[in-house]
Amino acid sequence: MADIEKHDSSNHDPEKVTSFGSIGEGDIHNAIILKHANLSDGDEALKAFVSHEGEEFIMTQQMEKDLLRKIDWNLMPILCIVYGLNYLDKTTISYASIMGLKTSLNLTGDNYQWLGSMFYFGYLGWEYPTNRLLQRLPLAKWSSFNIIMWGLTLCCMAATKNFGGAIAVRFFLGLFEAAVTPGFALFTSQWYTKEEQGFRTGIWFSFNGFAQIFGGLVAYGISVGVKNTGAAIDSWKIVFLTIGLLTASIGCVFLYFVPDNQLNAKFLTPQERIMAVERIRRNQQGVGNKHFKMYQFKEALLDPMTWAFGFYALVADIPNGGISNFFSQLIVSFGYTPDQSLLYGTPGGAVEVISLIVCGYLGDRYGHRILVSTSGLLIAILGMLLIVCLPLSNDSGRLAGYYLSQASATPFVALLSLLSSNVAGYTKKTTVAAIYLVSYCVGNIIGPQTFRPKDAPRYVPAEITIIVCYGVCCLDLLYIFWHYRRMNQKNAILRAAPGYKIIDKQEFLDLTDRENPEFVYTL
Repeated sequence: MADIEKHDSSNHDPEKVTSFGSIGEGDIHNAIILKHANLSDGDEALKAFVSHEGEEFIMTQQMEKDLLRKIDWNLMPILCIVYGLNYLDKTTISYASIMGLKTSLNLTGDNYQWLGSMFYFGYLGWEYPTNRLLQRLPLAKWSSFNIIMWGLTLCCMAATKNFGGAIAVRFFLGLFEAAVTPGFALFTSQWYTKEEQGFRTGIWFSFNGFAQIFGGLVAYGISVGVKNTGAAIDSWKIVFLTIGLLTASIGCVFLYFVPDNQLNAKFLTPQERIMAVERIRRNQQGVGNKHFKMYQFKEALLDPMTWAFGFYALVADIPNGGISNFFSQLIVSFGYTPDQSLLYGTPGGAVEVISLIVCGYLGDRYGHRILVSTSGLLIAILGMLLIVCLPLSNDSGRLAGYYLSQASATPFVALLSLLSSNVAGYTKKTTVAAIYLVSYCVGNIIGPQTFRPKDAPRYVPAEITIIVCYGVCCLDLLYIFWHYRRMNQKNAILRAAPGYKIIDKQEFLDLTDRENPEFVYTL
């Protein structure tokens, strides 16, 4: 039976000595506060230590640094590319909208708005089931299946002949893409410490911006090329086929190279696999648990942070749903030609990349992800004010406003990274992620409906709605920051109480953040 020892999770020695001891049933009963601690239903990380009971090894700072570099080079490039394609695939319709899609499909009235929204109906309906499957099935394999399927589904858009066919394709595209964001949040929580998660999440999410640059250049090249030399099929169909086939190909690469967790990572040695699990011990979370736990599901529904996150995603993504589907048409409304709008939309992607990487780095560097990320939202408000307030004749000023509005994603990504850092218990984590992304879907469904045809070309009501939404989001972020700081203070008091003890490997028992006093929330 292992001894129960006092432990301070905030202190980490430069040279870590890890002992793989056993956990006795009596130890668990001594820690009454941990009523759900169950060795037979703990985290998958416990399996890494089964054959190493009683062994001891040293992991130096240099060893951990080398291991982190190895993990980064093997995981981050493929995560970044896939996440960029995730954004590009669902927004390809914006490029196609000014390349002849509306005419070819005989879209009238608000048909195009509903094409934008239908993607999120598929996403909405499948979000919770796919989160349960992410928990139940091998993470990388289920993710790769969805990547391949959404790439092939996007190709089907080129075969549509009318509004009904396009609506069906958009629905299934949303259904298959529903797995990517929660799946990548789980990958990040599996492989990285809390201090590393914000920056890494910012990096792979920033490839939305790279995708906007890449997509604009590809669409521009195809549009101009077809006009100059002609083609057997319409230019907008070529765009869907090019990007769809690229995505399906990358999905096959993902299936072959990306492991489900540290325990089956082919790019790590057996000892490195154990070290990769050991280094995330400080997160007070492991690498996953495949069993549904009703008490964690209930806790997720009763946790005020679940609904604060959901409220943010809902309100923040009303603007996102509108802009992501209408940005090409919005730029045309500034006085530019359709081909110019394809090209001039690309700097907005650069603004998103820079804002996400800078805020992600500074948030982790100074330990204030929420407050640092709010700066991007304030910049976006300034951008929208320029679009609304400047006269129609000031094309360049309004275009600059659009570029600034692309910094708005920083708080959404910060909260996404907090799903990795601040929500523990695998059933709870997948439930909160599902609610967050269901809210994201609802906001994106509402968003395109704010851009009404009767308001063209300025779309002033939609632009004012965006400004109001961003202002409300700022208040929600301040509440989330206040709540987490208060929870850290309460947990610190519990840990300082006389007689407080913890269990060996307590962090790998699949406990929730609210039931584990050792848990420290990232701000």
